[in-house]
Amino acid sequence: MEQGAAPVGGRAALGVLRRLRRGCLVGSALALVPVSAFAQIGLPFLNDPRAFSSAEMIGFSIVVGLFSASLLSALWLVRQKSNIEAEGEEMRSVLADAQQRISRYEALIADKNRRIVVWEGHSGKADILGQLPAETGAPTSDRDFLAFGRWLKSNSAIDLERALESLRVDARSFDIVVETQRGEILEVQGRVSGGRAFARFVALNNLRADLAELKIEKNRLMSSISAFEALLNSIEQPVWRRDADGKLIWVNHAYGEAVEALSPEQATGEQREILGTVDRATIKARATDVSPYHGTVSTVIHGNRAFLDVVDAKSADGSCGMALDVSQIEAVREELSRTLKSHADTLDHLATPVAIFDGARHLQFYNQAFAQLWELDTPFLESHPDNSQLLDRLRSEKKLPEQLNWRTWKEQALAVYRSLDTHTDLWHLPNGQILRVIMSAHPQGGATWVFENMTEQVDLETRYNTLLRVQGETIDHLSEGVAVFGPDGRLKLSNPAFRALWGITEEVAKPGAHIQAIESACSASYDKTDGWKTFGRMITSFDDERPSLQGTMELYSGLVLDYAVIPLSNAQTMLTFVNMTDSVRAERALTEKNEALQKADELKNDFVQHVSYELRSPLTNIIGFTDLLKTPAIGPVNERQAQYIDHISTSSAVLLTIVNDILDLATVDAGIMHLNHEDIDLDDLLDDVSLQMTDRLQEGNVTLDISSPARLGHLVADQQRLKQILIKILTNAVNFAPDGTAVELKCWREGVDFVFTVADHGCGIPDEQLASVFERFSSNPRGGKRSGAGLGLSIVKSFVGLHNGDVTIDSKTGEGTLVTCRIPSAVETPSIAAAE
Repeated sequence: MEQGAAPVGGRAALGVLRRLRRGCLVGSALALVPVSAFAQIGLPFLNDPRAFSSAEMIGFSIVVGLFSASLLSALWLVRQKSNIEAEGEEMRSVLADAQQRISRYEALIADKNRRIVVWEGHSGKADILGQLPAETGAPTSDRDFLAFGRWLKSNSAIDLERALESLRVDARSFDIVVETQRGEILEVQGRVSGGRAFARFVALNNLRADLAELKIEKNRLMSSISAFEALLNSIEQPVWRRDADGKLIWVNHAYGEAVEALSPEQATGEQREILGTVDRATIKARATDVSPYHGTVSTVIHGNRAFLDVVDAKSADGSCGMALDVSQIEAVREELSRTLKSHADTLDHLATPVAIFDGARHLQFYNQAFAQLWELDTPFLESHPDNSQLLDRLRSEKKLPEQLNWRTWKEQALAVYRSLDTHTDLWHLPNGQILRVIMSAHPQGGATWVFENMTEQVDLETRYNTLLRVQGETIDHLSEGVAVFGPDGRLKLSNPAFRALWGITEEVAKPGAHIQAIESACSASYDKTDGWKTFGRMITSFDDERPSLQGTMELYSGLVLDYAVIPLSNAQTMLTFVNMTDSVRAERALTEKNEALQKADELKNDFVQHVSYELRSPLTNIIGFTDLLKTPAIGPVNERQAQYIDHISTSSAVLLTIVNDILDLATVDAGIMHLNHEDIDLDDLLDDVSLQMTDRLQEGNVTLDISSPARLGHLVADQQRLKQILIKILTNAVNFAPDGTAVELKCWREGVDFVFTVADHGCGIPDEQLASVFERFSSNPRGGKRSGAGLGLSIVKSFVGLHNGDVTIDSKTGEGTLVTCRIPSAVETPSIAAAE
């Protein structure tokens, strides 16, 4: 049995060795087995040395080998653990360096002057890093940023989309400049690296932005030049450009065809000229920077004589010109000239007066009968006068009948130029003739006037008398008094208003009465030192120049008359009298009222200056003594006395505030409020206002949130009044703000203006009261912690107006109130400006 057990033990040992080779952990475990455990597995030599055989010797050797292997494995594991820990420490150090490097790269990418868009593959989602400045107008959100059409100009957005498509599909790099909706310039660079597409948007500095704008302007100008060249190449008129030496540098296709060139390039290369040498020299001599050359030039085109209407403009680096073929027009003009000459010869032999006017209403033809009818001199007719000018001259020479409204009559006569029908009219001439005027318009413009004599002298006198009667009826119905005297001082006509104003009868003022009789009848109504004696001298004067006269007379009856002496034709004189009694009385009443208001204003100013001292001084004493009673040096006071003192102090302060507000408003109304303009540091002003509002905020259990840029700068204004504006608005907001809420004060600059808003979350202002919030003694007692006199916002409105600013209120019931105020900086240097 023992001999058979040895191999079994040997196989068992070999199996243990195999297991030790497969895992060192088994050897480590065996190394921890106590020696007594070997005795239990059939190794009695450990207990009894005498029981020792060869098989047992082999088993012992195997056990010793296993134990040695276990020790070696344990040592190897300890060494490996140390190496693994060293490698782990090294990996952690490398990872920390990599993370630090990634943070540094992200900080560089996140610069506010650039933004990078990365696409993973053709259809991958875009990753966006960094930000662009807010003034560029670029959206901050990734989705809105990729919608380029919303914040870039249309042409820039189209170019960018095309460039990005080529970058992602064909891996084609690009460098372009785009323009935002706000007019800011961005540089966009597209690159491909490692299978990723990168687009970097960079906000340019001033120099690079100017260069980019110049590039954009260059592209725009090149596009415009190309469009103009395409347009000029499409027209049939020859167009050319020359340099400073007169050489052709560009021509269109029509020019090339005119000089029989295969292309415009051949025409410029061979310097083929469409104009002769003399014509080119004439154009160069006459064309200036202010006035281009414009004239007709004769030349040869395709072997035929042609007439060109040439326009040539001079520029800084040369000139440019254009030619219009007017050969057919010149031929038609010559034929028309021959036809008109033939017709003129025919019409000149007619006895009927005829005049022909062109489309510009200038006289182009007249026959001898026309000149004899109107007795016009030849130089005037040959000057081709305008039709309107001709009628005005005939009227000034009294060759046309007098019209009640000359302008309307003339416009009706000249309406033939705007009509296709023939007009016929009867003209009653002052010389006794009645002309039938036939006015026929030409289809191409202009008109022909034909005059026929249709009446005798008797008919003309009848119509003339009728016209005089109409004029007499018109004068009789005027409200102004009118009297017309002849050069002999006798009355020609008068109207009822004249007789009523002066209180004379129709018998006294009958036609033919002498002015002395009129003067005697009117002498009882006015002061004789002046008046009708002056009228008599002017009416009967023999001076060549008869002046006019205007003035005012006051009658004993209280009437005030405005008179005018107007010289008429035929040495006649017209007197007019207008009753101005009501106007004079109203003027006198207004003058007296104005004097009374000025005196009242002076009394008000004196009152304001007196009360300003008499009211403030007692209140200041009350507040001072109240504060003195609170000090321990006066002596102890009980709790009720302390409460009474606090009430007195609070009420006195409120009363002083109301008095100051009333006096400020009275000072503004009196026009004696002065603004002490000075240079104000707005940041210091806000700090001072927030400090003064501390007690009021604590009392109302409200906080003040001030939002403003880092540096608001300076403002030229009245610091005391500006501080009052802020405190009044903030106090009003704190009064209506609920407990535990915040009043928001936002300040910013718009140019040189200082703008701020004050918002609360109180009960708001009803719509029916919103229109009257700036009125005096207007207050909203509902929802406020204190009820005031309603003067705060009135003072704000007045002080803002003195600074030439404006203030508005936006409020909704239950949603709070927002007050917006704008204070412009004074233009003048710090000085004292008086309120008007």
